[in-house]
Amino acid sequence: MSDHVYKTINIIGSSKNSIEEAVTTGMSRAGESVHSLRWFEIEKISGHIEDGVVDHYQVAMKIGFTIDD
Repeated sequence: MSDHVYKTINIIGSSKNSIEEAVTTGMSRAGESVHSLRWFEIEKISGHIEDGVVDHYQVAMKIGFTIDD
């Protein structure tokens, strides 16, 4: 295995359905403009309440990707 250098970005994914979908949505969108995604780290989970119920889940995460050679 060769040595790698990584860079990180911070994003917030959101979903009306679940925390898992918020993570998946965020990573999917990030992958449209950044390639070689390797890992993610959840930094914060929050949400929006509307009329006493959860309206949106929000997941702040750090995503790491490999820098090209």
